[in-house]
Amino acid sequence: MYINSASSISPQRSFRQMDPLTGLKALSGNRFTCEEPDYMQLIEPKLIRRMSRIIRMGVATAMDALEQAGVKDPSAIITGTAYGCLEDTGIFLQRMVENKEEMLTPTAFIQSTHNTVGAQVALLLKCHSYNNTYVQRGHSFETALLDTMLLLGENPAASVLVGSADETTNQSFVLLERFGLFRHQASGEGACYFVAGVSPAAGSLAKMAGLKTIFQPGDHAVEKAVHSLLSQNGMKPADIHILLTGRTNEPSTATYYGMVEKTIFPLTPAGQFKSLCGEYPTASAFAFWLAAKILKQQSVPSIICPSFTGQLKNILIYNIDTAGYHSLMLLTAC
Repeated sequence: MYINSASSISPQRSFRQMDPLTGLKALSGNRFTCEEPDYMQLIEPKLIRRMSRIIRMGVATAMDALEQAGVKDPSAIITGTAYGCLEDTGIFLQRMVENKEEMLTPTAFIQSTHNTVGAQVALLLKCHSYNNTYVQRGHSFETALLDTMLLLGENPAASVLVGSADETTNQSFVLLERFGLFRHQASGEGACYFVAGVSPAAGSLAKMAGLKTIFQPGDHAVEKAVHSLLSQNGMKPADIHILLTGRTNEPSTATYYGMVEKTIFPLTPAGQFKSLCGEYPTASAFAFWLAAKILKQQSVPSIICPSFTGQLKNILIYNIDTAGYHSLMLLTAC
């Protein structure tokens, strides 16, 4: 499966930048918020007013990815999100409390559903093709990718728009911080969309060679999954040129990251991506965007791997969500 275009709105200046890798910077604080663009370049102003923040981010990245790939009517729209439209959810719940559950307008509730982003993209494109949204917590984006791979296996001529979107609101941040989620890592958010196909295009960024997901793995399960993924593509650990991980200061995940970095890939340069985008369930989509850009430009930002030299063909992404969702994504240069 080839990634023929990619678009991202994140806490970095990643949207529609000529060279987004050179502008990457380390962020500080306990909450990272997105650098949002001028949406009027892609969305009509009268429509923008009706969209919540996460819908604007999702729609903008989706339309930008399609524009880059030269696709006007995708064969499918597949989205992954764990939180859905939190801002509208918060508005509805607040009004429900204030009005004592009486005289409630349904608008905020309707717009709070998880499939709103994918549906809004389809409405703007007048696209009647397959449209699905996956809500699988820390595996939401990975499940969307798996569905994309299956769909392309059935229809090799298809062009699939696949991505993810998750936001942090003031209310959700306070609640999750109270539960201790951001004790060891900063909160993040973002939206990323990609156009994928079986065949490479002129502007293809990378090829997705494989995907593995594991939930709360036991002893040696991660190690077995890594070797299985590599062997399926005729690779050994030495063939991975960069290991891109979601390592943070979270103690509960340190053992897994340490095992992968030191036992399986002791000689492979390892970089962390959550210091650039923060922690959220679909942060792996930002890593996917980052790896695709690195392979396309054949350049590794110093903030990822200082003084990187050598061949740059294969990147393995390893991410762990605090709830125990592990994922492995293998990308190779076109």
